[in-house]
Amino acid sequence: MAHCPYCGTEVKNEELYCIKCGKELPKDLEERTARTKGFNKWWFLPLSIMVLFGLIFLSTFLLSNYKLNKAIEAYEKGEQLAYSGKFKQAKDFFNEAIELKSQFKAATHGSQFMDIAISIQDQLTSANKLTEEEDFQQALTITKQAEESIKNYNGEVVNELLNQILQKRNQIKTEELKFRLEQKPSIQDLKILLWQAETIQNEEAEEITEEIRDRLVDFTFSKANEFLKLKQFSDAITTIKDGLRFAPDSEKLKSLKTTVEKEKIAFETEQQKRIAQAMNAAEQEFEFNKNNAVEIISFEAKKDEYGYLVIKGKIKSIATVPIYSVSVTYNLLNSEGEIVDSNEVFIYPDTLYPDEEGNFEFTHYELEQELSAKVETVQWFLNSP
Repeated sequence: MAHCPYCGTEVKNEELYCIKCGKELPKDLEERTARTKGFNKWWFLPLSIMVLFGLIFLSTFLLSNYKLNKAIEAYEKGEQLAYSGKFKQAKDFFNEAIELKSQFKAATHGSQFMDIAISIQDQLTSANKLTEEEDFQQALTITKQAEESIKNYNGEVVNELLNQILQKRNQIKTEELKFRLEQKPSIQDLKILLWQAETIQNEEAEEITEEIRDRLVDFTFSKANEFLKLKQFSDAITTIKDGLRFAPDSEKLKSLKTTVEKEKIAFETEQQKRIAQAMNAAEQEFEFNKNNAVEIISFEAKKDEYGYLVIKGKIKSIATVPIYSVSVTYNLLNSEGEIVDSNEVFIYPDTLYPDEEGNFEFTHYELEQELSAKVETVQWFLNSP
């Protein structure tokens, strides 16, 4: 079949001109046939273009896939650094992931949250400085602001940040508590401080809580003992019950409560018991137990760490029967041996059996001068034979 050697259009043997391009056709029919062999060369251009586009598409796909893998790798490194608390380094990797994959939402969110995390670290550093400057309320306000900034977030990093904020807040409260205790607060203030200390969750605060509770117990014991000396039993019981609200497990206060209750009964029946005991055949033994039932093992007066005068001692029963409500009366002497004050304190436990020992302790809160102490008398009551 013959073709136009110029445009490739099919022609007939008898035609002299191409019906498409209008050019004169070769008279040699073989030449027309030979030209037709070159016709297929026109297909190389579209084929080449298709191959080129295919290569471009493949290259683009491979490059995009490579960047995606690198972006994921950078994002995962950022996550690990964030879990370790290295927020600035984590942000760099999140940003690198965003550069590799512009629509990487997880990396974008991670980078944005790192700004918040870094800000919280800076806030906690500021809270430290304010605590050192004893501006505790402003330091606590900063921790509250830090907590508010992540209240709408969740996750492992958020939980760790919240834990750091809580630890910092408890640390600030503990430092404030220590500062206020150094100011020698009143008993009423101590009760408030005890409540505050119990809300702080760290080991140091627990130790401070016990210290405050011990101070409240000592004060309650001393005050109730004063009422007991005046035979004001109801006031003594009320005082002890108030103290037990703050130290419900205090054996010292429980024992004193028992002492007050028994002392009240003893006070009302003392004369009848003495008459009944006087009629006992074992008068000699009774007299011994009545007059020589105890011996003083130890007795000392010294100031505690807060400058209060503390009287401590130990009594041993050498009676042949149980004795109870043992009280020690002592005098406070100045450097010239003059009596400045006297006091009576009850030992605990309330009941002493033969050869048992009991302790007594009393804290004087309002004495400034240097004083010594000397036992004046020891009194006790006998159980009925």
